[in-house]
Amino acid sequence: MGETAAMNRSIVIALATLAVAACVSRAAVAERPGIAIGSLVPGPLDAITDVAGVLVGQVTKIEGAPGPLVPGQGPVRTGVTVVLPNDDPWTKRVAAATFDLNGNGEMTGAHWVDEAGFLETPIALTNTLDVPRVDDGVIDWLIRKHPGIGVDDDVPLPVVAECDDQGLNDIDGRHVAPADAVAALDAARSGDVARGAVGAGTGMRAFGFKGGIGTASRRTASGGYTVGVLLNANTGARSELLIDGVPVGRAFAHELLPTMPKAAALATHGRAADGSVVVTIATDAPLDARELHEVAKRATLGLARTGLTSHVSSGDLLIAFSTTRLYPRDPATPLAATIVNDDDTMDAIFAATVEATEAAVVDALLSAKTTSGARGLTFYALPVDRVRALLARAKR
Repeated sequence: MGETAAMNRSIVIALATLAVAACVSRAAVAERPGIAIGSLVPGPLDAITDVAGVLVGQVTKIEGAPGPLVPGQGPVRTGVTVVLPNDDPWTKRVAAATFDLNGNGEMTGAHWVDEAGFLETPIALTNTLDVPRVDDGVIDWLIRKHPGIGVDDDVPLPVVAECDDQGLNDIDGRHVAPADAVAALDAARSGDVARGAVGAGTGMRAFGFKGGIGTASRRTASGGYTVGVLLNANTGARSELLIDGVPVGRAFAHELLPTMPKAAALATHGRAADGSVVVTIATDAPLDARELHEVAKRATLGLARTGLTSHVSSGDLLIAFSTTRLYPRDPATPLAATIVNDDDTMDAIFAATVEATEAAVVDALLSAKTTSGARGLTFYALPVDRVRALLARAKR
């Protein structure tokens, strides 16, 4: 397939995603299968987009019937997901910080985020081998919006994070093109967010089930702020999985295990063994980079509540930003002076972060659908009704 055809297909997919999102009513949001996690109140959508100004765009690439892997051709089960802190992060830079729970993964641009204390590009998620292509697409998109970049303006260092989807996807084919990243960025909107096997989560698995994109939000008990989380879940062993403290994974120890033809082979060592999880945290609390670093650290406690132990082969990377702590590119624009300097409020933000992160992992699992792909491999969805029954028996 030529580059023009690939671009057209990506644009069609992005537009279709927009059309679906535009049809999602509040009633449909309420009907989404889910399990109540924690005690704090979620935002209206229980999504990262409950933080005002945050935009999410996704392109999902599914090509070829499930079957033998033909490197470079398919089957394809992959995509790209983008998160923007506002409609123009290059001009309206936001306070940000990163944290590495386990560094067996990649998040480009993280060094500059931590050095500068702010984020000036979108955050993009994709598969491991398509990081450079998505990086190219983000740069193309930024230059289109700001032609002075590299001429009489600075140059960007995009933030692109990856998880390894080589099980279900022909990752060697590098099927995510720069145009797909551009399409996802053009499609980025507020409102409800597609979850599960979509965008960067299309080929991901978690705890031996189908994984992918999960999102959640919580309102703080103090200060009236919102914390939103979007993550790509692609890690964890079946035996580890906890939902609201209940050992759900053990209940499925011998059921719904991944299946594939006997003649097929799947890597079970190195980075392929346990995947990764990439976590994006947004808040409307006016936090600076130091405080956001602490927020990102607390999100790891939410991961731990789901049973994740951060295996050696897992790249567990986190980034947090504040939509209200701005560093405008125009030096004549005054900086916002307000910051949070209250222990009770910070503790409330930490609690909301932990709970939203835990809920986002559960959301990824409950939103994903059974998916078959390369090698004839199948990862099964975690059955919502049976999880509810397990929690009911545990009086959750």
